[in-house]
Amino acid sequence: MRIFVPLVACLVLTTSVHAQTRIKDITRIHLTRENTVVGYGLVVGLAGTGDTARNSVFMRQSVKSMLDRLGISIRDEDIKTRNVAAVLVTAPVSSSDIVGSRIDVSVSSLGDATSLRGGSLVMTPLAGPDGVAYVAAHGQISVSGFDARGQAESVSEGITTGGRIPNGGIVERKIQNRAVENGKIEVELFNADARTAVSVTDAINKFTAGKYGTKAAREISPRLIEVTAIRNITPTRLMSELGELQVTADIPAKIVIDPRSGTVVMNAAVQISRVAVTQGNLTVKITETPMVSQPGPLSQGTTTVTPSTTVQAREAGGHFVPVGGSNLAALIDGLNQIGVKPSGVVSILQAIKSAGALQAELVIQ
Repeated sequence: MRIFVPLVACLVLTTSVHAQTRIKDITRIHLTRENTVVGYGLVVGLAGTGDTARNSVFMRQSVKSMLDRLGISIRDEDIKTRNVAAVLVTAPVSSSDIVGSRIDVSVSSLGDATSLRGGSLVMTPLAGPDGVAYVAAHGQISVSGFDARGQAESVSEGITTGGRIPNGGIVERKIQNRAVENGKIEVELFNADARTAVSVTDAINKFTAGKYGTKAAREISPRLIEVTAIRNITPTRLMSELGELQVTADIPAKIVIDPRSGTVVMNAAVQISRVAVTQGNLTVKITETPMVSQPGPLSQGTTTVTPSTTVQAREAGGHFVPVGGSNLAALIDGLNQIGVKPSGVVSILQAIKSAGALQAELVIQ
């Protein structure tokens, strides 16, 4: 028996292509650009789960250098502890973070440590690409996973060689905001589109011309819009006002297909020219029936079992269905008439694209 699965079960519909949305929901403002700082440090206080001194040469050198700064002189070969681990420390910091602000930091093992649970990060400076230290990190590491081992069995869950230190980073130097210094504010669209960039620019200029008497925005590219700062108005206040403006975000017609799961996602801009589609449904049934061969009376033969195989093939469907429409609802109604499983939708859309009838970009993940 064939079971037809409605096509709508595998389609994810987006909102209308003509929907109004706020500028702040479709753009990223570079007033508070996020940067990543990184540093190398040591985690101490581990319960024998740290790096082995034989395999982690950099850990031995780091411990020796730390003890030298504290006035304790030892040799590399004297370091045999497993309570220390060498780690890489990273943190996001933005221009909105002031000196003294606390931020979260991430810690990841560099050596052969088995777990960072229970360890504490020694004070570690975190520097940016310019080599300047902006954050000082330290504190108790929070590890979500666990790892328990015995002589004959071990149980582990999650990752124990990485963790976080909530509020473990203190901002020591403020990152300068170049956009504010240059008197320009960069507004970046999440999805690059020339028409949307023009709509955002027009909406900003209409607002600033009416309230401040000047047109402050101009489109640089389909992704980037530049807004000139207005005298006596802080950039934060200006962008809070501009972010609430309503615009029409245009999107290109696109269909995203995941053949492994049979998922098809299409937005409201997708159209298909008038085309006829058919898909057959082949069903093959194989039946195995064992047959017993019994020898005659007083014969020297033996009883044997011989296989008997019956193969039946049946192909249903094959009727043409016209598909096409100027909107997404008409397109779905036409495709649902074919009555195929979700996996068959993928091949149908690919074939329509090859025929030149699909007016959209086809993205196969």
